[in-house]
Amino acid sequence: MLMTILDGSIVTVAMPAIQSDLGFTPVGLSWVVNAYLIAFGSLLLLAGRLGDLIGRKRMFLAGTGIFTAASLLAGIATSPGVLIAARFLQGVGSAMSSAVGLGILVTLFTVPRERARAIAVFSFTGAAGASLGQVLGGVLTDALAWNWIFFINLPIGLATLLVALRALPADRGLGLGAGADVLGALLVTGGLMTGIYAVVKIEEYGAGSAHTLGLGALAVALLAGFLVRQAKAENPLMPLRILRSRSVSGANAVQMLMVAALFSFQILVALYLQKVLGYGAAETGLAMLPAAAVIGAVSLTVSAPLIARFGERNILLTGLVLLLGVLGLLTRVPVHASYVTDLLPVMLLAAGFGLALPALTSLAMSGAEEKDAGLASGLFNTTQQIGMALGIAVLSTLAATRTESLTAAGRPAAEALTGGYHLAFAVGAGLLLVALAIAFTVLRRPAARPGARPEPVAPEGAKVPATMAP
Repeated sequence: MLMTILDGSIVTVAMPAIQSDLGFTPVGLSWVVNAYLIAFGSLLLLAGRLGDLIGRKRMFLAGTGIFTAASLLAGIATSPGVLIAARFLQGVGSAMSSAVGLGILVTLFTVPRERARAIAVFSFTGAAGASLGQVLGGVLTDALAWNWIFFINLPIGLATLLVALRALPADRGLGLGAGADVLGALLVTGGLMTGIYAVVKIEEYGAGSAHTLGLGALAVALLAGFLVRQAKAENPLMPLRILRSRSVSGANAVQMLMVAALFSFQILVALYLQKVLGYGAAETGLAMLPAAAVIGAVSLTVSAPLIARFGERNILLTGLVLLLGVLGLLTRVPVHASYVTDLLPVMLLAAGFGLALPALTSLAMSGAEEKDAGLASGLFNTTQQIGMALGIAVLSTLAATRTESLTAAGRPAAEALTGGYHLAFAVGAGLLLVALAIAFTVLRRPAARPGARPEPVAPEGAKVPATMAP
């Protein structure tokens, strides 16, 4: 998890150095990120289901091995084509290992309090990887060279393989015959790949262009065909029973909206600090450090006890309300802001993410049967990537359009930029309101009773009762 999240954020800092060294064109450079995102986002669902069929340990080890080898290839790349191919392979390996990670977690930790702690560590590691990547990327690129942002994955990957070989119990899986739906696999992979490609190219072609609308329609048609196929196939790749669980479907819908909304915090706040307030790269990282610190601290130390005491749904709702406060304050942030009075409260309220993500993860995984754990894990990661891609495309486009409009009206550059960010923050807050409504109405599950004794562990293959979730 650390390696996957680290890789996603560490590359962005080194992009100028990569372009200069390998001779990338400005358009070609975007594929250093896009190649990874397209492979990663489109293969998560398929990899998760294959993990259930052939064994989650096998899938995890194979994915980690491919990612590590691809990192070596990226580090020694001497041409744009080789680096883009290596980044695509990194996305493949990352999808394979990430898709089954949560599935392994929830099948190993079945006692509610232990599972809550495990998911809290999982969430903390993700927050740590994102924060560490931004800092480490700059340090490695300046002190050594851009190649080392990929070489850093080698010791992490090898250590993970060595530990996983001994620590993870072997699982045989259901067998390919239980879900070897080749046509379904082609439809879902093609649909997701086409859709993600269309989204990441919105900034270049525009949301209403024939390119975007045509590819979007094709992606919808392929995914609709996939769902029809799954309803009729004798051994479906994704049994639709998993979507009948209110916890699974509701948690994935909430996550997609939440991640899309929080793009405006993660990326646009950094742009506001640099382009409006004039912060440097290091100052921006330090300014956003309190947010990463409180998210990590809350997810690691207090989320599990609170979930055990009050239930996942209540903690999720609390986290979403805090995040609404984040975006609500940002819609009013001034051009000449004071960090202590205008921005530090925003950073501290980001602790809501440290409450919401572990609770959401527990809900998404608790509604799936043990035999579908890999599929549920892959689905959860897929909706996260789709939410991220939509957030990047929609909110950045809205901010840019509003900024251009204000600039044309004669507003100063800083004021126009701030006005564009205000619109993106407001739309993000609207997405969080929808997520809050879904969480309140769909995820209606009883909160854990204070002092309740843990439920007995369910037998393998049996559906995990709702009360077993932390």
